[in-house]
Amino acid sequence: MDTVIKRISEIEKAAVTVMDDAAARKKAFAAEMEEKTRQFDQTAEEETEKKVKSLRQEMETRMNSELSEQKAEAEEQLARMEKNYELHHESYVKKLFQELIRE
Repeated sequence: MDTVIKRISEIEKAAVTVMDDAAARKKAFAAEMEEKTRQFDQTAEEETEKKVKSLRQEMETRMNSELSEQKAEAEEQLARMEKNYELHHESYVKKLFQELIRE
């Protein structure tokens, strides 16, 4: 009977050792997963920041380009208006004067 109890005790010790080992491996795996998650989050954040910075620069470049085009178009239109005024201002004044006299 003592040998049976001794054998059960040995099996129980072995089971406890296996359970302790499993708990330690589980803890190590959890720590490893936590580190991998932290690294993934950090990498994702860095990549997102780079992408946002790149998009911001691209949009700023495009905006500056469009602004330059609009400014050039406005200057051209103003030049055309000034030329038109120089060529026709006397006739505009005469027409305006005639309109004022009729009323």
